[in-house]
Amino acid sequence: MMTAAFPTFRADHIGSLLRPPDLLRARADFDAGHIDLAALRAVEDRAIRDIVRLQEEAGLAVVTDGEYRRSTYSDFLTGADFSGVRIVHTEDEGWRPSATHGHRTARRIPAVEGRIESHGTENATDFAFTKSLTDRTVKITLPGPAFVHYRAGRANISREVYPDLDAFWSDIVAAYRHELQTLAGAGCTYVQLDETSLVKLGDVRARELLSARGDDWRDLLRVYIDVVNRVVAGAPDGMRIAMHVCRSQDQSWQADTSYEPIAEALFNSCDVGAYLLEWNGPRAGTFEPLRFLPAGKRVVLGLITSQTAEIEDPDQIKRRIEEASRFAPLEQLALSPQCGFSTGARAFDATSYERQRRKLALVVDIARDVWGTT
Repeated sequence: MMTAAFPTFRADHIGSLLRPPDLLRARADFDAGHIDLAALRAVEDRAIRDIVRLQEEAGLAVVTDGEYRRSTYSDFLTGADFSGVRIVHTEDEGWRPSATHGHRTARRIPAVEGRIESHGTENATDFAFTKSLTDRTVKITLPGPAFVHYRAGRANISREVYPDLDAFWSDIVAAYRHELQTLAGAGCTYVQLDETSLVKLGDVRARELLSARGDDWRDLLRVYIDVVNRVVAGAPDGMRIAMHVCRSQDQSWQADTSYEPIAEALFNSCDVGAYLLEWNGPRAGTFEPLRFLPAGKRVVLGLITSQTAEIEDPDQIKRRIEEASRFAPLEQLALSPQCGFSTGARAFDATSYERQRRKLALVVDIARDVWGTT
């Protein structure tokens, strides 16, 4: 099953945007018990109004709330709307080195300790607020459904609760389908799944780590795509689902690989309508994997770097788009920054805020020049 035909947005972005300092202070005060939820929400509301206005002024046809109501990527399945998953910290801060693979392991590991269930409408409520602020298409971003299994491994998924993984995956799918239904009820038509696991399956180091815990990357590629497809199959009519395949900002971490190992399955076996892919540096390799892109699907080229101060030369970006079009038709391509501007809850100063604005406007300007529209 395929989702509804994907709209022709030529200028997009990944979703997360730099948090203003007063928002981060308010969240810290809330976590410390100094302010209540209503006070935190008031600060979030003001910040979201401002960031929606910035996106509109940049000329974007697609806007987000900047992910301003989240503190981490994993909030989705560990928030108030969900039960069953708890985040375990392997140490107080930083990362834990691997003694066996010269690698590093994330300190925040999801532990599945109960049945995974979605039983709330928090994201739908948040979406409705953002939608009320603009006449542009509002996109909401959700972590991809594979991230709990990829990060946790079987050892951190309770065998008492889930003696076999079929039931685990069924509950994940049901939770995501419930989320899509509640979002649709709030008027959402564009959902982006942030999938951090798939591209790592092409990394030799990641494969060694997976093998050491008893997982074969080829099996996981099939399972993870199947789970995404089961989620997509439950999407309400009129809802478009895209996938951002994230490589990780930290170059010493996984995904030191091109899209080539997963491209054929990603483009031809996965039932999302569009892919937002990071192609801003040598780790991503060439555009050759685009040769697998079938008719009717779209790839948003992440060519503008969101994490550096340099403002890209538009002519150079246009040349890269032309290069990509040798492997996939130009009409199936679009443009975005390669990742979010704030993959963690980082604050901005005036300089970084202005740089973010200029980069978003650059995406829009280049899209107009190349495709004649945004």
